[in-house]
Amino acid sequence: MSNFLLNAGRQTLLLELQEASRLPDRLDESFVRAAETIINCKGKLIVSGIGKSGHIGKKLAATFASTGTPAFFVHPAEALHGDLGMIDSRDVMLFISYSGSAKELELIIPRLEERNVVLLAMTGKSQSPLALAAAAVLDISVEREACPMHLAPTSSTVNTLMLGDALAMAVMQARGFSEEDFARSHPAGALGARLLNNVHHLMRKNEEVPQVSNDASVMDAMLELSRTGLGLVAVCNENGSVDGVFTDGDLRRWLVKGGTLNDAVNTAMTTGGVTLQAQERAIDAKEILMRHKISAAPVVDEHGRLCGAINLQNFYQAGIL
Repeated sequence: MSNFLLNAGRQTLLLELQEASRLPDRLDESFVRAAETIINCKGKLIVSGIGKSGHIGKKLAATFASTGTPAFFVHPAEALHGDLGMIDSRDVMLFISYSGSAKELELIIPRLEERNVVLLAMTGKSQSPLALAAAAVLDISVEREACPMHLAPTSSTVNTLMLGDALAMAVMQARGFSEEDFARSHPAGALGARLLNNVHHLMRKNEEVPQVSNDASVMDAMLELSRTGLGLVAVCNENGSVDGVFTDGDLRRWLVKGGTLNDAVNTAMTTGGVTLQAQERAIDAKEILMRHKISAAPVVDEHGRLCGAINLQNFYQAGIL
């Protein structure tokens, strides 16, 4: 039984791959016309389809929507019972139907024509009513389905998904859609956390920021270290600029070399040190800490004045790993 199941699975994959391998050679002027129609659309891309085509259509609508093209899925039956009201002349409809002769099309196509809505088709039948009414036709035809009974949509749904993805990716790249744009559509995801957060979104502020003046003592700095637990203290001048940092390591080294807690902190601190800009991307700031092999740093504003502090834990808590 196990060999039978493995062979059946492999045969399905091989048949679907064989059919899909023909798709690149089918891309022609019709594909370009479909892509340009979507790029120039002033409204929304409406994706529709029935059965397995509808399931693929929902995925494709989501892909377009997350890559810069406002899009949503409308079921043909729902369209005929009120949802056509969502569609106007600025929109484009992409209808998916392998046969291209779904009964609903008899009513949908005239309504789209009345509203001057451009129709794009994904179909396996080039002479079907859908194909003949469409401004551009994407060919998803297959020589055979992977289903041994040649009944269940298998190879054809793979073709639909792949050709739809090809269309979405071509449109996305033509729009110049970037990682930052993608992140704005996925603000709760890991990519959103990495690309949308700046240092000022994550940093400690106000009383949570460890700081002393440059005329403070080592004792003052040690107490500030203990109070905030960040592992460093920013040593600032009267203008609020950071002259240096005093860390747990600086304290140990100072005491080992014979220094006292009453000495001035500016004689024991690390002069200068690494500071981060409040407006820089959090992911870039984290890389700076990793590159310098430190766990925390003061944050300064555009005028170079201390405005916060941040450590690696703040990045990890925000999902920036």
